[in-house]
Amino acid sequence: MSTAEQPSRALQDMLSATALGVFRLNGQFLGVAEELARPAGLTAAWWQVLGAVLRDPLPVAGIARTMGITRQSVQRIADLLVGKGLAEYAPNPAHRRAKLLRPTDEGRAAVERIGPGHADLAARLADRLGTQGFAETVRVLQQLTEAMDAIATPEPDGPPPAPAGAADPERSARPGRSG
Repeated sequence: MSTAEQPSRALQDMLSATALGVFRLNGQFLGVAEELARPAGLTAAWWQVLGAVLRDPLPVAGIARTMGITRQSVQRIADLLVGKGLAEYAPNPAHRRAKLLRPTDEGRAAVERIGPGHADLAARLADRLGTQGFAETVRVLQQLTEAMDAIATPEPDGPPPAPAGAADPERSARPGRSG
């Protein structure tokens, strides 16, 4: 390997280690989320979508952008939540066709039932990482997300970015499961 190739190889190794670490964390978080959500009558995916609209209602496309998954995946989950009475569609003053999704009282109550287990997990992570370490972890993950968002934007005369949501993380992480 030439000297010019060594820094590139080191960067590729860092990218691979980062990606593998994030993939492993994704699996761990999905597993924990399923355990936390199950007693509340939710799945991790349902909790994720409800959580996205707890403060303010959003259109399905806005939820998908926030979560980094496909609009179609969010639409399927939103329709299930509405069908189960956990969420409802509301008119969107900004867009006649793109209705807003918002939780019902029953949906809010289900998410609130997750609160004690969620608080316990947060406390255990803080004990393990330390409060400052936990905050630094959040900061670094946000920085990584922002960097990935920035490089997904095509540079002038550069190659186009990969299509957003090309792989549906919900389906690839949990094959054969329905939300």
